[in-house]
Amino acid sequence: MPNTAMEATELLKEIQKHDSQQAFRSLYDMYYDRFFRIAFYYLQRDEWAQEVILDVFTTLWNHRKSQLIPDDFNKYSYILIRNAALNYLEKEQRREASPLENMPEISSSNLSPEEQMMNEELFNIYENSLNELPERCRTIFIKVREEKQSYASVAEELNISPKTVDAQLQKAVTRLKDKINNYFRFFSV
Repeated sequence: MPNTAMEATELLKEIQKHDSQQAFRSLYDMYYDRFFRIAFYYLQRDEWAQEVILDVFTTLWNHRKSQLIPDDFNKYSYILIRNAALNYLEKEQRREASPLENMPEISSSNLSPEEQMMNEELFNIYENSLNELPERCRTIFIKVREEKQSYASVAEELNISPKTVDAQLQKAVTRLKDKINNYFRFFSV
């Protein structure tokens, strides 16, 4: 087993046993470039590759307690990234096969007053949650998700690394998801 695979195994054990964010950061730093190359090979787009990597790392963190630690993390991670990239590619191809412009437009006049109110309320929650984010985190989220800028261009514009962009975006998405999920939990009770 190569040295990085042994290190990864030790880091995974540390993450699993102690919820070590430092060990997770080390694993992220150690594997980000490799994961990116694998994802980019299949997707041929920086933004998609970065999104796949973010999803994989988020999944690794969220399942850290129940995750089986593989004997060879290099092989395991290759398969993990490859499958995530292929699934993402399939999803994007389905989306392109049925473009949004061919779908009937949902106008607010087609919605019931209750649905209109919920849509407005949900948008307000999103907007308020976005405004509650730290300034840098909010700026990065808006540039990447709303303005559709690449990680590299945002990193260059803000004079930070693409990994910082990724980390800040991950923080923003997590916080926004939590706020919106809380909204839906309220209505499902």
